[in-house]
Amino acid sequence: MKQYLSAVSSLNVRNLIIIALMLIISWPNVTQAQGDGPRFYWKGLMGTNAVPVIGSSLSGNANPMDPSNTPIPGASFEATMATVGYAKMLPIFKRAALVSVIVPMGRISGDVSLGGLKYKSMARGYGDPMLQMGINIIGPKPIMNIPDMIRYQPKFSVDIIGSLAIPIGEYDNTTPINIGQNRWYGRIGAPIVWQLGAWVPGRRTTLEFLPAVWLMSDNNDFVGKKMHTEPMYQVEAHLTRDFMERLWGSLDVISYSGGKATIDGVEGSSLSNFGVGGTLGYQINENMQVNASYSSTINDNKPEDLKMDGFRITIIYGWHKLVEGMRRLKNE
Repeated sequence: MKQYLSAVSSLNVRNLIIIALMLIISWPNVTQAQGDGPRFYWKGLMGTNAVPVIGSSLSGNANPMDPSNTPIPGASFEATMATVGYAKMLPIFKRAALVSVIVPMGRISGDVSLGGLKYKSMARGYGDPMLQMGINIIGPKPIMNIPDMIRYQPKFSVDIIGSLAIPIGEYDNTTPINIGQNRWYGRIGAPIVWQLGAWVPGRRTTLEFLPAVWLMSDNNDFVGKKMHTEPMYQVEAHLTRDFMERLWGSLDVISYSGGKATIDGVEGSSLSNFGVGGTLGYQINENMQVNASYSSTINDNKPEDLKMDGFRITIIYGWHKLVEGMRRLKNE
């Protein structure tokens, strides 16, 4: 206890609480066209709990809920989605780990021509819930207490993540416009965070990468047909920088390749697309932060190219019993 009090006395308690909870969480993003986003693989105090609420508005020529981002030439999709979840940070084998679950919900409307048939409909309800687990394999030891938090610097860190979506979302086999996907899918990835310069709130800079591969099982009832999808490869990159102690921004780039879909023997095209965008993040108070991001595909002039634009707001509420105890101590 004396060690904690000594550490606390060396910093402003309010700022320490903010630091402890603002490095909190990684989220598998259900709308894959926007990627996971920047600073979502930073580490926090082990035992931290977090609840995210993510609102997204997307439009383009692919179903935003399709993990393979399969473009349909001439199609037009619009989606308004909300995603809620829960995550917890914990040490596993003396490494920092995180487990999380998210559930998407909302509405998708579309105008699609497929196999000589035209579909114009709307889907609403719940999508496929996704489970994710990640563990750090290269980098600093887990942040177990306040002194660890004060000494923490990510330097160069690498995680391994695995995601799995459970196909229980709303699905209608008479239309290609669905929130649920009627198939198992998931990914394996290796988030990388590289610290550039001093690790001081208000001056932190990072270069971040997320290479990942998405794997999809067959959908055996895609408007009465069988759809097979090859693996889709995703690479994200983010250059992030603190503007002030509570405000930061990021330049974002994401690329997609592969993911060719074959429907009853008729092959589609493989992806070879890039998206660019930006993100702003702000720490509202000791427990809550908000991020806003916009992204859009480029090199998308051909009919078979992926075209997608999206805006996303993420609100994360985090808490930890040790931090809550510090707050009570401060108030007393």
